[in-house]
Amino acid sequence: MLEIPISLVVVIVIALVFDFTNGAHDSANAIATVVSTKVLSPVAAVIMAAVLNLLGALIGTHVAQTVGSGIVHPGMIKGCQALALAALFGAIAWNVLTWYLGLPSSSSHALIGGLIGATLAYTGPHALNFYSIFHKVIAPLIVSPIAGFIVGYLLMLTLSWIFCNSHPRKVNKAFRRLQIVSSAFMATSHGTNDAQKTMGLITLALFISHRITDMTVPFWVQITCATCMGLGTAIGGWRIIKTMGHKIFNLQAVHGFSAETSAAGVILTASALGAPISTTHVISATILGVGSSKRLSAVRWGVAGQMAVAWVLTIPAAALIAALCFKLIMMTGLM
Repeated sequence: MLEIPISLVVVIVIALVFDFTNGAHDSANAIATVVSTKVLSPVAAVIMAAVLNLLGALIGTHVAQTVGSGIVHPGMIKGCQALALAALFGAIAWNVLTWYLGLPSSSSHALIGGLIGATLAYTGPHALNFYSIFHKVIAPLIVSPIAGFIVGYLLMLTLSWIFCNSHPRKVNKAFRRLQIVSSAFMATSHGTNDAQKTMGLITLALFISHRITDMTVPFWVQITCATCMGLGTAIGGWRIIKTMGHKIFNLQAVHGFSAETSAAGVILTASALGAPISTTHVISATILGVGSSKRLSAVRWGVAGQMAVAWVLTIPAAALIAALCFKLIMMTGLM
């Protein structure tokens, strides 16, 4: 009978808990606008998002490969299960804090920050893949929200020009139906990027513990992570939905359609390139872009500023927590 180390079981279980909290924390990315515009009820929106998040998570593994082998050099951390556990603790702690505060920060960058911090605590900077971190994490961290803002702004501007002579009520009625499609598109794209990050971490843990010989994501890992993400989405992040759907900009159906379609396009592009971007950053930026197309004063920039602070702090804060957790785990001899 194949014996599985308790330490590996613990890492996988906590990784799946993180995946669940990621779904709950980031469910607002896919359904905040469709709920705030009252196109769908919260229950209907959550069910739709949960199913499509699950399906999206099964499309490709490019992002999982980046998280598993593009942040750290796997061969340099082989045998250290405490590293993966500490990375998860750092990410979960930051997720819980920002969830409590109602801030839509990035679960993705929390996990990446956790990996970086735990690796630095274990073996130092030489085990980090700085080239990949810059090109697959830092650059997309900067570019993706900017792209989301620009695409959202231009799409909303284009729609305003096309329907400038139409009655607002008729336009809004038409886009109420279209927003269901755009929300579904957003939910699917969210699954293609977010659930794969946990897949990558579990694959890394399996490699570290000599359970697999390369960094190919096992199918059972895909299915399990996709399911946990879907279940987490079903719980929903209502505090964050309120922030994104109401506090940034008062959305109507046409605004929701523009924001969701723009964000989904940016996210799917990043997923195809294997970049683990923040879906939260992107959808928030597209909402800002859509709101700015009306007039700059229509956007509550104070709330946007609070979110920006959370985004900047996420990687270093999660890294610090993970590094402290790693030291604590090693001191107590838990692993």
